[in-house]
Amino acid sequence: MTSSQFILSLCLGLLVLRWLAATALSNLNKRHVQAHANRIPRECEEIMDPPTYARSVEYTLAKARFGSLEDNVSTAIIIAVLCLKFLPWSQSVWTQSFGSGAWAGAGWLIAVGMILSLPDIPFSWWSQFRLEDRFGFNRGTPRLWILDRIKMLALALLIATPLLALILDLTRRIGPLWWLWAWALLIGFQLLMMIVAPIFILPLFNKFTPLPDGSLRDRLIRLGQRTGFTAKTIQVVDGSKRSGHSNAYFTGFGRFRKIVLFDTLISQLTESELEAVLAHEIGHYKRGHLPRMLAWSTLSLLASFALIGWLAERPELLLAFGFQANAGFAPVLLLFGLLSGAFTFWFSPLTHFWSRKHEYEADAYAVAAVGGPSALSGALRKLHEKNLSNLTPHPLFSAFHYSHPTLVEREHSMSRGFSASPSTSTPT
Repeated sequence: MTSSQFILSLCLGLLVLRWLAATALSNLNKRHVQAHANRIPRECEEIMDPPTYARSVEYTLAKARFGSLEDNVSTAIIIAVLCLKFLPWSQSVWTQSFGSGAWAGAGWLIAVGMILSLPDIPFSWWSQFRLEDRFGFNRGTPRLWILDRIKMLALALLIATPLLALILDLTRRIGPLWWLWAWALLIGFQLLMMIVAPIFILPLFNKFTPLPDGSLRDRLIRLGQRTGFTAKTIQVVDGSKRSGHSNAYFTGFGRFRKIVLFDTLISQLTESELEAVLAHEIGHYKRGHLPRMLAWSTLSLLASFALIGWLAERPELLLAFGFQANAGFAPVLLLFGLLSGAFTFWFSPLTHFWSRKHEYEADAYAVAAVGGPSALSGALRKLHEKNLSNLTPHPLFSAFHYSHPTLVEREHSMSRGFSASPSTSTPT
């Protein structure tokens, strides 16, 4: 077996292995949920009534079946694309038509990405207008769905194409350390987007309005003053025009930082519960989670570019998938994007463990900030009920797929931390 044949067999084997593991985890979780379907676990009896719990089980299983089908199709498509040599054929056709410059290479990457995303369109449609609609979450219309995808396509063409062209141009103009410059370019672009996106891009999809004056705004402003957290504004986003699900988040950083609340969240929670939810988000900021996540993302991206730079100098990689040895950097970037998930999947438990640790810390901060766990616990219970969340995920499935602890785990942590604390004073 040649080195190219070995590389192809290894990559295909890893794709299949990831698919087998994901399928096994999904089946394990479905059996675990079904085992608890006929009776609410004792620790969950106060969270949902029996009819709502039965509905959440039905929703969980329906999403699991749909997710498995989607994963089956996407994995089969990637394997077929790699084995049938579609990628080198498409590059050859594209090069004959548009040349081999940086802009042509970027166009080819965008075009292939669009072609490979075509099977996602019916899945996305079915998810929103069949699955989510069946359980009362869909609020969108077909017209809005189509407009969203047209806007996302336009943004990809306007933003991703020149960015890719610039990266490809760096590979030709700079020596072996081009990947370091490409990494720095992408980091700068991401920081710029943290400022630009909330101002120019997000409003293309949703309407953002300042939180009206009143008791809720006064309460949240006082929380910010009490915790030493300032934001440029508190805004409400019309998330209800697409979905009944709810959320809250921060956008931007420094003086550009904004607090965003979904209108569905405001309609579902009391003012004290909304204060606790915001205190949790502030907890992420005050405990330094955002800089840590940014640092981790930066280092991960650096490692990825270093690996891509190393792979780009290995012609056997291109030969393994049917490309010419001098096919350039664009195929390496595309192959990395298609195959990296087969590797990163196995590190999911580590990243999710880190994320759950952050959630516990933010919960503890919120509990101290509002003087007890009842408001945050009440908010989380309502959100789990309104969103028909799975209350009984299998621990192994949770380790691979859940970035947040389960509600029961969070409530136990909050109650232990609050009862063990000698003081409930507001954190500073």
